[in-house]
Amino acid sequence: MSSANPAPASPPARRLPLAGVLRVGRPSEIWFKPALSVVAAIAPPNLTLLALGRLDLAMYAMAGSLCALYAHNRPYAARAGALVWVVLGMLGGLAVALVAASLTGSAMVLVTVGALLAAAQKVLCDATRVGPPGNVVLTFVSSASLFAPQTLAQVPGHLALAAATGAWAWLVCMAPALVRPHGPERRATASALKAAAAYADTGGTGEGHARARAAGYAAVQAAWQSLLSTGAPSRTRRALERLVVRAEVALAAPAESDAGRLRAWARALRGTGPVPQAGLPRAAADELLGVDAARSLWTRLGPLTPLAVRTALGCALAGYASLALGVGRPYWALVTAASLYQANLALTWSRAVQRVVGNVVGVLVFAAVVPLAHLGQAVLVLCCLAFSFGAEVLISRNYWLGSVCVTPMALLITEFAGFQEPGELMTERVVDTVVGALVGFVAAVAVTNRRAGDRVERALTAADRAREHAARLLAETDPGTAALESARRGLAVALVDLRATADAAAGEWWQRALPQERVVLAEQSGHRTLAATARRQGLLPDRGTGTETEDARP
Repeated sequence: MSSANPAPASPPARRLPLAGVLRVGRPSEIWFKPALSVVAAIAPPNLTLLALGRLDLAMYAMAGSLCALYAHNRPYAARAGALVWVVLGMLGGLAVALVAASLTGSAMVLVTVGALLAAAQKVLCDATRVGPPGNVVLTFVSSASLFAPQTLAQVPGHLALAAATGAWAWLVCMAPALVRPHGPERRATASALKAAAAYADTGGTGEGHARARAAGYAAVQAAWQSLLSTGAPSRTRRALERLVVRAEVALAAPAESDAGRLRAWARALRGTGPVPQAGLPRAAADELLGVDAARSLWTRLGPLTPLAVRTALGCALAGYASLALGVGRPYWALVTAASLYQANLALTWSRAVQRVVGNVVGVLVFAAVVPLAHLGQAVLVLCCLAFSFGAEVLISRNYWLGSVCVTPMALLITEFAGFQEPGELMTERVVDTVVGALVGFVAAVAVTNRRAGDRVERALTAADRAREHAARLLAETDPGTAALESARRGLAVALVDLRATADAAAGEWWQRALPQERVVLAEQSGHRTLAATARRQGLLPDRGTGTETEDARP
């Protein structure tokens, strides 16, 4: 354990942020992949239904097609399995919703079913780390289906259509593997190198160094997880592993790293050219172990209990409030509430502001577009395709910008079965958005997460133990290459987890004071140990000679 044990600081004044909530950021590096994939997944089924005169079935086709939004950051071997589970999860939620809609016409019962489904979808998506767009799309599909006229006899056919379009979405997402089979892991490695270069630019002490260091270690961990999910080691994977080690070393000793060389390696990973060969000491080159930081699903479910309760309660109350106001589509309020819940209360508040602003602006966009969309069903389908593309282009810059396109798309989807009165649609959407955001956030405030402080304590203990283990090995005359490498990776993972846990806990209300000083001390001592371990492995220049011995074998 750390020798220093400062007294806990008093709880900081917790304020709900406004500055920066709507700030527009840089787009995702792969924004075009989900954007093009969702269009390719939606267009053929919808145009086919249009030709057959059955656009009323488009909602079920869209359910499967929207699965094309998932898993674009995963290597293709892992993506194949992840997408299967996404499609199965979508079909499971859809089946429950359609059967419930067939068996009862009680709006209260349907809202309750929708809230429970939303909570289950939120927890499972977070626990499995399926990534964006997370539970929101699955909840949208199941919640909308709850209020679609349905009979039990129709359920198998509607599920079959969703399954068929889900299979098509799977093919669309896997198709790029034919052109660039190692693209995702190359991008993950390049991101780690660039993040390490950004930290090296600070020298470890400059402005913003703590944030840059946390971002760097998170990117390195993501790169390891990507490489470890690619299956059997290959020549390309081994070369990428060496580059990730170089990124780790730069994070351990930023002042002794060449940021320019790191960026050059990152640039070389674009396209399909050969992977740069980063030399490592001969012993270390033979011991690239990686760290599988993934915990079992059941272990990850426990900490998500408050989030599940928040989601279930908030979605149910939002739906009930919408019904009380006489709104005909309470699932819009339910989905709004489901979209709010993030890792902590501060982030949930930010998402609530973004959701309301984006939806209100999106309703105005719908008002401008609806005269064009009402020219014919073909134009309606084309407008939906354009908005689905725009949503993925914009959402990585800020959630509210994506909502500006998602909102008119959702409104247009309701018109597939027949054109409706625009004024009524717009009014109900705005009311449901405001109701869902307000009620959903109140539920988040009411359901406290008092275990956040306990998780920080556990993360501190894990980081201290990992540091002490590495320090004991450093004190030995011959600790062994594999043991030292494993200890260094384990300590790096523990520090990443500590920072993520502390950041998440800092955004929660109604909890005891967090040990902020102990967290900072644990991080400082941990990173010093990482640098010493890397130097002992020969991954850094020896301070006495200024040299390192590299094996530049390809």
